[in-house]
Amino acid sequence: MSATTVERKRPSAARLRRRVWYREPRVRRLFVLLATAVVLANVTGAQGVRGDLFAALEENTTSGTLGVWLSLAVAVWLVREFGHDAIGRVTGRVRQEVARPHSGPADLLPAGERGALKAATWLPVVLIRTVRLVTDLLRRVAWLRWSALGGLLAYLIALPLLVSAFWQTVLVDQIGMFVLVAIGLNVVVGWAGMLDLGFIAFFAIGAYSAAYWTGGLPTAPPVELNNFLVIPIAVVTCLIAGVLLGAPTLRLRGDYLAIVTLGFHEIVYLVAQNWTGFTGGPRGAQLDRFSVDLGFWSYEWGLDPRPYYWLQLGFVVVVIFLFLRLEHSRVGRAWTAIREDEVAAAATGVDTVRFKLLAFAIGASTSGIAGVIYASKLGFINSEMFVVLLSVLALSYVVFGGMGSVPGVLLGAALLVWLPEYLRDSVDPQDRYMYLGGLLVLMMIYRPQGLLPSRRRQRELRMAEQGTGGADALGAQPGGAVA
Repeated sequence: MSATTVERKRPSAARLRRRVWYREPRVRRLFVLLATAVVLANVTGAQGVRGDLFAALEENTTSGTLGVWLSLAVAVWLVREFGHDAIGRVTGRVRQEVARPHSGPADLLPAGERGALKAATWLPVVLIRTVRLVTDLLRRVAWLRWSALGGLLAYLIALPLLVSAFWQTVLVDQIGMFVLVAIGLNVVVGWAGMLDLGFIAFFAIGAYSAAYWTGGLPTAPPVELNNFLVIPIAVVTCLIAGVLLGAPTLRLRGDYLAIVTLGFHEIVYLVAQNWTGFTGGPRGAQLDRFSVDLGFWSYEWGLDPRPYYWLQLGFVVVVIFLFLRLEHSRVGRAWTAIREDEVAAAATGVDTVRFKLLAFAIGASTSGIAGVIYASKLGFINSEMFVVLLSVLALSYVVFGGMGSVPGVLLGAALLVWLPEYLRDSVDPQDRYMYLGGLLVLMMIYRPQGLLPSRRRQRELRMAEQGTGGADALGAQPGGAVA
């Protein structure tokens, strides 16, 4: 065989780099959207019956519901993939106009400029410039910033007085509880970069600490304490549990660390379920609610959820204040270095062992507070209230809101807890989380950084998509973005 023939059979470098059509990012995104549409069509359509498992599938396929969902998925895909350039030109023009210096409200859109801009451009320019102006004022003028935060806090304080009793219960039992848990999980996942799938185990430890020290478990404590006095004990207990979890996992990263934390959750769950002599097992345990007795004045929390909401809000405000201070401290910078590159952080003198243990311990402490409040509000706990699904949901809330961003985590947890309850009257209870799953799929495809990402995380994702950095961006393509 001649050298020319061998050269012809040898594939060229361009051919080796060529990507098969079904591996193209556009095709992958289309496949994910179509699969999500099929799932949503069966979720929102007819429900199955025990005698005929395929009756609902056949009805949903032939009734037109599937076609509607598939059409919506294809429409979203077409607009995102092929309308991206046109949308990019408009947004680029908007960014260019927004970047122009402005000095005050009268300079948002000077006379004569409105005619030069297209109708699809000048309105976003005015809105974004207005937002920028307000943001700059809040940053530069301290009393405006504190006034805005005070107004938001006043609204949150008055919120339970503006909603029904059902939503008051949701605010306390679900939103408030998951917000506290998500703030602590954000320390471990968002700041230190350690994947944790068993974070609800610390929540369970806090709840059982409340039950034990108030005399609610079968085993009597050395001394019975008030629920408020149990909170610091539960925090210390969760701190110790966080250190015990972090110590043997210091050399693990990524999926291996996630599996270990998942195993830790299962250990806590099975101990709570099977150690009936101490925890009460599946039968659970009764415990007292919060109460205050100062001699001259006493108050006892009852069935009304509003006092619990205000108590949770107070703890949330204190924890956010402390954690924001912690984020910009030496400890917070060390966590950021570990998340970016643990080897490089250790090479520059960061004590990775110490700071990883601190992340586990400090993050777990907020779950202890949430566990005490949750158990004291319900007056009853058992092992089935701390299943692994809650850990997965808490992690989803952190990722959805924006890892590393405290405002994003608060918004993500509140929004995703509110959504299933909002769909209560129109969607079967077994199907509510399917909508949540579909929303997470769309979010991870088109906005992996989350709703309100931190500036650092947003910059990491942008650099990874451009191929100019080593950040581990979610969904970033090797070698940069591919058209």
